[in-house]
Amino acid sequence: MKVTKDLRALSEPELNERLKEFKKELLKLNVQVASGTAAQSSGKLRQIKKNVARVNTILKERGAD
Repeated sequence: MKVTKDLRALSEPELNERLKEFKKELLKLNVQVASGTAAQSSGKLRQIKKNVARVNTILKERGAD
């Protein structure tokens, strides 16, 4: 819940920037998984995917207002 509260406190440009960062990190993790070297960050991939979804949800909610 803390992550969601922190994200909701950000402005729209900050959210877009955070979304870019999450997607960049997700791409790196996906490359690691594809190459077979992602043993140390097994739960991080799932968490990043959730954060991307959270940011997208917040942006859509704000767009609907």
